[in-house]
Amino acid sequence: MIGRRPGQVRQRHDEHFSANDKLVRLLFFIGALKDAGASCVTAVTPFIAYGRKDRRTKPRDPVSSRYVAALFEAVGTDRVVTLEVHNVSAFENAFRNCRTEHVPAAGILADHLAAKLAGADLAVVSPDAGGMKRAELLRHVLEQKLGRAVGKALMDKHRSMGLVSGSLFAGDVEGKIAIIFDDLISSGTTILRAAAACRTAGASQVIAAAAHGMFEADAPLFGPDGPDELIVTDSVPLPPAIADRVTTIGAAPVLAEVIGRLHRHEPVSDIIPYD
Repeated sequence: MIGRRPGQVRQRHDEHFSANDKLVRLLFFIGALKDAGASCVTAVTPFIAYGRKDRRTKPRDPVSSRYVAALFEAVGTDRVVTLEVHNVSAFENAFRNCRTEHVPAAGILADHLAAKLAGADLAVVSPDAGGMKRAELLRHVLEQKLGRAVGKALMDKHRSMGLVSGSLFAGDVEGKIAIIFDDLISSGTTILRAAAACRTAGASQVIAAAAHGMFEADAPLFGPDGPDELIVTDSVPLPPAIADRVTTIGAAPVLAEVIGRLHRHEPVSDIIPYD
């Protein structure tokens, strides 16, 4: 505190904190609340750091999602609410003494897509086999909102030692707007492969949609081989340089409704889409 007046607190903008900073500060805050006598603490974490590493892919590999869950429970968290995790089963099983509420992004994105593409012929594409249930949920919700059939397709993908391979593409996207749906977009490699496959299969337009956008301004997604449009929720702040190049959908209304229902002891399942 050298150089500051008594009681003066240094202010830092949120974007200056790393994921580790934010996670540790949140854990300390939860612990302080429990020490102060809070009867119930709910952590609303739209994006949980290290949530994608939910299984071992080689011997003695760390399972970081389970370790993060243990940290939340260690400080006394009673409930965790999150948006579109990589693997729902792994997320729910990682917590032993803490209630979890998983909010799929399908409902949020389907509202936007149904309004924007009401008269178009659509197909929802999963960029890998592991995301097929996620893509199928979005397709199901879109069909309900549009009142008509929506096509589907699947891109094969294998990841080993940081390298992505696989070229099999199954499904009918010819003449349709292909909507590639994933939980998170970071480097963009997976999306680029799926976009190329969709165009080769005759898609008239390619849209990439995800719950969490982790990409930077120099990502290849913004090159000529990238999707025609990128859509993400505002779960993670985007760099200012690309904010106007990405369509951002607010997740706050849905999360606020979930929080309200939990506070009123009402069922959350009524507002969460299920396939």
